Amino acid sequence: MSEQGTPVTPQELIARADELQRRLGERFRDQLVESLYKDARRIARRAVREVEGGSVKLDRTIDRIVTSRVFGLPIMLGLLAVVFWLTVVGANVPSRFLAGLLIDENGLSEWLKDYLGVQHPPAFLTMSVGALLHRGFDLVHAPWWLTGVLVDGVYLCMAWVVSVMLPPMAIFFPMWTILEDFGYLPRVAFNLDWLFKKAGAHGKQSLTMAMGFGCNAAGVTACRIIDSPRERLIAVLTNNFMICNGRFPTIIMLATVFVGASFRPELVSVAAAGAVLGIVLLGVGFTLATSWVLSRTVLRGEASAFALELPPYRRPGFLRILYTSLIDRTFFVLMRAVWVSAPAGAVIWVLGNLKIGGTSLAIHCARALEPLGFMMGLDGVILLAYVIAIPANEIVVPTMIMVYLSSGKMTEMANDVALRSLLVDQHGWSLLTAVCLMLFALLHNPCGTTIWTIYKETKSRKWTLVAAFMPVVMGITVCTVVATVARMIW
Repeated sequence: MSEQGTPVTPQELIARADELQRRLGERFRDQLVESLYKDARRIARRAVREVEGGSVKLDRTIDRIVTSRVFGLPIMLGLLAVVFWLTVVGANVPSRFLAGLLIDENGLSEWLKDYLGVQHPPAFLTMSVGALLHRGFDLVHAPWWLTGVLVDGVYLCMAWVVSVMLPPMAIFFPMWTILEDFGYLPRVAFNLDWLFKKAGAHGKQSLTMAMGFGCNAAGVTACRIIDSPRERLIAVLTNNFMICNGRFPTIIMLATVFVGASFRPELVSVAAAGAVLGIVLLGVGFTLATSWVLSRTVLRGEASAFALELPPYRRPGFLRILYTSLIDRTFFVLMRAVWVSAPAGAVIWVLGNLKIGGTSLAIHCARALEPLGFMMGLDGVILLAYVIAIPANEIVVPTMIMVYLSSGKMTEMANDVALRSLLVDQHGWSLLTAVCLMLFALLHNPCGTTIWTIYKETKSRKWTLVAAFMPVVMGITVCTVVATVARMIW
């Protein structure tokens, strides 16, 4: 019976029973959850009292700053900027030293005069290894073409890769390993996780992306830290948008000779640095945009859970840093780049010295590529240099100079003034040429070392071809659009 004395139907009794069970169930669940939280808080308080010491408190204090929403990203960008600046600035002196030791005709004479003030160096320092090799081949009366292919071609290309690539890697990788050993890199992934999640990628891709600043091959190898095969592949395919050490010389040369030259002398370095930073940030933008497109088209899928453990900060180990940065990374990447660049040296020499109708093959190839180069705001010589430099990006600038001067071997200009005169006065370069070349330096095919590394990591010819051709198609498209719009406006 109900409260009013009316009979209760079976359906109403069942409904009341269900309601009572639901209320009791919710109350029991709430009580159970509250009890679990109380137990967890009690255990946590007891554990913290027993374990937490000064180092744990210090770690938490640091994390409140470096992972905060306000200071996290600025601190991260500041640290990366310092690492980047030290790499670029610090590599100049050792690069000049290695170039003098391995390549320059006068050996280390100019380096000793410029940096140590030695006006009359010993005679054995006035010849480079390349000059000694020439002497040796002359003593055994080797044919001129054999000397050209092996010394001016293969050796010179390998030596150029070493002198340009080794100093930046030997500076960048130890500093990066210090941050890794200190425990800061997981905080970088934590700070950028939301950004990559919006792009449909994995938060750890921020770490592999940053590794690409040292070398794209190393960045591709670092993608192993991403557990999801789909998201790992996205990271592999987009790592080429990071400016590596091999492309920095081209970007820095253009920023100094063209962008910096448009400002007062005291602002040249600031303007050049700003241009380089702009290209780097543009590369980050292309990485995120391409990751977003891939994650919603050919690599569509569910985002994986990202449980990131923030390890305690620790004092970096000196021996561990040396082994990881110099042996496991620098030496490994450098040796692979040297061996891959050797055939390119022979091809460069043949193109520069084999003539048809009184004109070198290099000039004939450049003329064939001229229409495409003009459409992109470049010229045929630039495109030829990038085709030849597929094994190693370090040889792009010296190859361009070789073709412009018709010197028959890779050459470097004495200073920025002479280089600007060659490019602007003699071959008609403009600011548009420099801008399009900086864009193409960012958006073009990976080097041979990186392509081989992509194949070794993916075990797939299809995805290796996608990684090789996707950036260059994007580069041609972007440069063509920029050049067309600029010509319409100007």
